[in-house]
Amino acid sequence: MLRSLSGRFLILTVLFVMLAEVMIFVPSVARFRQDYLLSRLERAQIASLAVLADDAIDPDVEEELLRNAEVYNVVLRRNEARQLMLSSPVPEEVTETYDLREASPLVLIRDAIQRLIDPEPRVIRVIGNPVREAGLLIEVTMPTAGLREAMFDFGGRVLALATIISLLTAAFLFLAVRALLVGPIKRVIGQMQSYAAAPEDARRIIEPSAGITELRAAEAALMQLETQLTGALKQKERLAQLGSAVAKISHDLRNILTSAQLFTDRIEQSEDPTVRRLAPKLVNSISRAINLCESTLAFGRSDEPAPRLTLVPLAELVGDVIDGERLAVGEADVSFAEDIPATMTVRADAEQLHRVFLNLVRNARQAIVATGKPGEISVSAQEDDRAWVVRVTDTGPGLPPKARDNLFTPFQGGTTRGGAGLGLAISSELIRGHGGQLMLDDTGPDGTCFRIVLPKMVVSQEDAAE
Repeated sequence: MLRSLSGRFLILTVLFVMLAEVMIFVPSVARFRQDYLLSRLERAQIASLAVLADDAIDPDVEEELLRNAEVYNVVLRRNEARQLMLSSPVPEEVTETYDLREASPLVLIRDAIQRLIDPEPRVIRVIGNPVREAGLLIEVTMPTAGLREAMFDFGGRVLALATIISLLTAAFLFLAVRALLVGPIKRVIGQMQSYAAAPEDARRIIEPSAGITELRAAEAALMQLETQLTGALKQKERLAQLGSAVAKISHDLRNILTSAQLFTDRIEQSEDPTVRRLAPKLVNSISRAINLCESTLAFGRSDEPAPRLTLVPLAELVGDVIDGERLAVGEADVSFAEDIPATMTVRADAEQLHRVFLNLVRNARQAIVATGKPGEISVSAQEDDRAWVVRVTDTGPGLPPKARDNLFTPFQGGTTRGGAGLGLAISSELIRGHGGQLMLDDTGPDGTCFRIVLPKMVVSQEDAAE
């Protein structure tokens, strides 16, 4: 109850109403005290007028007049003369004098609080203006016991009334909040839970119906979010189905093309000049198709393992890649250079890092061979306290604009003619799995430079979770 929105609203309402009543209570009690004293002055004035009407008033009558006025004595000032109109023995010394003629509200509040706090009965002197200007002033001496009891009685009735008002107000507000705010919020929560159970079902998308402007805006935003999420899930499902179909097609097509590649060996032995001239083109086309199928299958694998980090001799790994590419150069004029410290070791997955360097060096070699001009491919490495940095540079023709714009996008960032654009996308994904980055530093007519950054810091599972 206390942790719910309506429960806390109920408590706050009671507190605020009580605070408002307390702020009203203090001035009300001060006003009550002032009226109480003025009524005693008025009674005393009436008694003094009776004395003025009959100078030879009986002592018993005088005592009764004072008792009815609840005062000890009455002094009336008329015509600049101060006259003791009624008098009786005062049981103790007068302790305070209160002049009501020019008392400010703050003074009245202060005096009222002091009277409530002080439990001892006192004798006080009260001065005020006579009713209907029947004199210059009237002064009485009176006890405070009756005044304090009357103030407590009045204050108790005010607090009781305030408590009843606050409880009724809080109850009405509690019911109103539950009906107008808590109820619609619970409906939205229930709808969200229903949608979470089957987000692909468009029938579960919320329809804004709240009468409160802010809540209706929240429902509209939620409807838009759920609509987009449902569409994205459907698209993801379609893409997954399409990817599965493409993988199956690529697998079968690769097998067919592999068989066709075997037949081209016989075609190359033909004596027909036209066949001998066209056979290499056919072989190249089939090889590119096989590479496309293999790349598609590699990219579509969902079981790509996480990197198994070990200390890998970088110079040895890069040397293996370059040795293999030297054999593939054939008669082309392509040279290779390595600038890697012999003792440098990096923390990486050797197999995955080999795939990355093979892709970068092979792309560079193919780009240079395609120009028919001499070229050079160099791999250099350096390190600092935070990371290992490796650069793969070539003197080829540079990347075409389309490749630069979609460099690491699958099927769009191909760097060579007939390429699928998967090599760099896969390489970038593998490097990210190491916590590093694969970046294009520069490309242009004078060549291209890729940079690989592998961090040295090992991130713990706790830090990764944060």
